[in-house]
Amino acid sequence: MEKSRIIVALLACACVFPAVGRGEDVHPITHRKIAQVMGPGGADWLVRPEREREEHPDDALDALAIAPGSAVADVGAGVGYFTWRLAERVGPTGVVYGEDIQQSMLDQLKKNMQDRHLANVRPVLGAIDDPKLPKAALDLIVLVDVYHEFSEPEKMLERMKESLKPNGRLVFIEYRGEDPKVPIRPEHKMTVKQVRAEVEPGARHKSESRDQAARELAQKSSNL
Repeated sequence: MEKSRIIVALLACACVFPAVGRGEDVHPITHRKIAQVMGPGGADWLVRPEREREEHPDDALDALAIAPGSAVADVGAGVGYFTWRLAERVGPTGVVYGEDIQQSMLDQLKKNMQDRHLANVRPVLGAIDDPKLPKAALDLIVLVDVYHEFSEPEKMLERMKESLKPNGRLVFIEYRGEDPKVPIRPEHKMTVKQVRAEVEPGARHKSESRDQAARELAQKSSNL
């Protein structure tokens, strides 16, 4: 995992959405409040027509330069909004693991893949402390607006790192905690500093290539 890269991209806009009830908790390192998990009642919000205009998902994925044939995981995939975009990019020789902890979300993900005739997606029912992904097998793991909801973030990070190849990438896309104008509750957005403190506690972030990739992806994802 020493060569694996962590990339953080921040989105610029957000909306309030329904959530599954859960006890409140805080992260042991940054002490941020952990957000509630979106329930199946929010499935329609995930595929709302204006989402493409708000979040520029294709620009975000284009910035990652995903190679055909790659093995990718979409953790917290929901109904597959990013999953099908990833599947199109990796092509028939690649594979995308669409992971979620709610079977009802995965049922809708499967239907969305079938409707788009995508046969390279493997739905995975994960747990709150383990995404159940194959070990040392993934070129890329993408987490879109979901990491802040992990009730067992440290355990999830360890399992995800175990699933990456030596040069694999772990990409976080979150709503911008640095921007007080983002219209969403504080627990549903994060700063780059928070993510890095939690993902690599005690590490010094001096990698210019990593920082540059993060800046480029953040710019493309928030160019409203």
